[in-house]
Amino acid sequence: MLDIKASASTPSIVWDEETRTLSMTGESYPENSFSFYAPVFEWLNGALETLPVFRFRVRISYMNSSSTKCMLDILDILCDAAERGCDVRVTWLYDADNDRALDLAEEFREDIEIPFEIVPVGGGQE
Repeated sequence: MLDIKASASTPSIVWDEETRTLSMTGESYPENSFSFYAPVFEWLNGALETLPVFRFRVRISYMNSSSTKCMLDILDILCDAAERGCDVRVTWLYDADNDRALDLAEEFREDIEIPFEIVPVGGGQE
């Protein structure tokens, strides 16, 4: 079970066992990103050993550079799980009015080999 509450500088990170979806929502600029994300890395490495299906749903409106590195680490863990046979899919939601958020999502998608859907929300898109 993973259930991290959001703060002003950290996203909520919640595992839904029924849908096998890890959702990350909010902003990510903690003082120490690697400390904040360490329990997520640990949980992912354990959970992905046995899960046949895994969904990752992200709606992060802002991410600092160290959080970006942590996100790349998370995506690497997901790619490793996919190579072992887990059905992994990423859905990245972004504010349709935020071109930088779209650029960031596209950069992440370019770096990985798993299904990665980018979905605009807001701006009449929701």
